[in-house]
Amino acid sequence: MFEVLNYLCNNYWRGQTCPEIAELEHKLNAVGFDTDQVSEALTWLGELTQAASGHGLAATPEPASAAPPSASVLTIAPKATSWRIYTRSEQHRLGAQCLGFIHFLESAGALPLAMRELVVDRAVAARAAPLPLNDLKMIIKIVYRSLGYQPGPLISDELGNDHCERVCH
Repeated sequence: MFEVLNYLCNNYWRGQTCPEIAELEHKLNAVGFDTDQVSEALTWLGELTQAASGHGLAATPEPASAAPPSASVLTIAPKATSWRIYTRSEQHRLGAQCLGFIHFLESAGALPLAMRELVVDRAVAARAAPLPLNDLKMIIKIVYRSLGYQPGPLISDELGNDHCERVCH
């Protein structure tokens, strides 16, 4: 599924060049993706749209540099001293590495609470246990892009390729 999502991110984004679902499905199959993978990815993206609207985070036509959606879209706004307790299922699906990365983004101010809940929802829906960190990063990028939010350069760098492949200068 993540190969299909990666392909979609690189070739069709924000609906401007994306064909209708039936045509897109046909194109993805023609490129060589398995029918089941394509179906799973398109279902996952549809559920992302539903979950975003459920959290009050529907995509907006604002510029990509817009501020992230505020936590005020939640029914009860948590206090600064609030803690997010992950269920056993979420802990199992996300694993320590992904949970640590989510916490890092939160503490950096790059993942507001409502957006975090959307990321956790989509990560759990990926059905991997534990989810690889690179797959979580892809989910975060998709959530950012689907909401029209462009993170700062340092966060974009963190969401980029694996640090092990980088060459120090």
